Amino acid sequence: MTTSRRLADRKVGRFERNITKRGAVPDTSIKKGKEYPVGPLLLGFFIFVVIGSSLFQIIRTATGGGMA
Repeated sequence: MTTSRRLADRKVGRFERNITKRGAVPDTSIKKGKEYPVGPLLLGFFIFVVIGSSLFQIIRTATGGGMA
C-alpha cells in the first residue's frame, strides 16, 4: 500500500468511528433544567425593586410632581 492510501484509510477509519459515537453524550454534560441561574431570593428582590420603583414613579407623576 502506498503512503497516501494508508493515510486515506486512516482518515476513513477515524470518520467511521466518529459516526458511531454520535449522540452518545455523557450524562454529566446534559443540563437538568431544574436549577435557576439566579436564586429565588435575588429574583424576588429584583422584582420588588423594579415594580416598587415603577409604582413610586406613577404615584409621583399622578400627584403632580412631574418629571423633575
